[in-house]
Amino acid sequence: MQNYKKMRTYASKTNKTLRYFAKSYFFTTFARFFVRRKTYSTLLNTIMTAFVFPGQGAQFSGMGKDLYDAYPQARTMMQRANDILGFGITDIMFEGSDEDLKQTRVTQPAIFLHSIVSCQLSTVISPNMVAGHSLGEFSALVASGVLGWEDALRLVSERALAMQEACEIQPGSMAAVLGMADEGVAQICNGIDDVVVAANYNCPGQVVISGSLKGVEQACAALKEGGAKRALKLPVGGAFHSPLMQPAKEELEAAIEKATFNKPVCPVYQNVDGAAHECPETIKANLIQQLTASVLWTKEVQNMIAAGATEFVECGPGKALQGMIVKISRDVTVRGL
Repeated sequence: MQNYKKMRTYASKTNKTLRYFAKSYFFTTFARFFVRRKTYSTLLNTIMTAFVFPGQGAQFSGMGKDLYDAYPQARTMMQRANDILGFGITDIMFEGSDEDLKQTRVTQPAIFLHSIVSCQLSTVISPNMVAGHSLGEFSALVASGVLGWEDALRLVSERALAMQEACEIQPGSMAAVLGMADEGVAQICNGIDDVVVAANYNCPGQVVISGSLKGVEQACAALKEGGAKRALKLPVGGAFHSPLMQPAKEELEAAIEKATFNKPVCPVYQNVDGAAHECPETIKANLIQQLTASVLWTKEVQNMIAAGATEFVECGPGKALQGMIVKISRDVTVRGL
């Protein structure tokens, strides 16, 4: 009998011990799961994604064909674009020659359409901020909800036609300047008698100048003498982002004023000042100024990084912006969609 009581006492103590360890294991496992989940959530919250959109020059024959073939939504959007533009933009995008795609009236809608379709198909992530290089700013305004994509396409088409007309009124040229500080390029351009300005501040050591044929030629010679590694004329027929685009600016302004601009769902960084904007009227005013103003891309990227951007996703054809961004900062991640 005494042995039986001892056995019961031992069993009771053992059960208590087992229950203690079971509870400890449960709470420890739960705590670890909670900590891991919280850590993962915190990690996700620290990743800030910026969507960036390319401008003219990113086009290539066959662009968008893979999206058209693979996604019904892409087909619907592209067919609708054909109707809006009044010609088969998809035929030129898929099968056109390089020369066909260099036409401004084709190039700009094609790049815009490719960018927007790519962005619309991305459902995995949403941007914390957006920006676009030159033409790409229209894509950024769609991604942020400021403009509907169909209204933006109409504006892009009008922009392209207005720019083409301005080029015919006053032929111009552009050139890429490599290996010289931004301030040095601007200073030399300011010293040229004819029209020439620093048009695109793409990244450290890479600035594009724009102006009259004579002005760009004189500036290229002066820049080489002033220490630039290279000054290469670009195969374009106009002086984009220079005072010579004033006729196009005036024509596009009327169309932009009629469009409905909504409040963005995230900050929009704009070319004219490199800063973030969320007021629809300010965004509209900056977009009007863009055609004759410099593209402050380096400043835009730096400001996005200062605001917390850790990842840049290029939406659209090519990898030009990715290449620029890594030269601006090595501390961020860059990729395409």
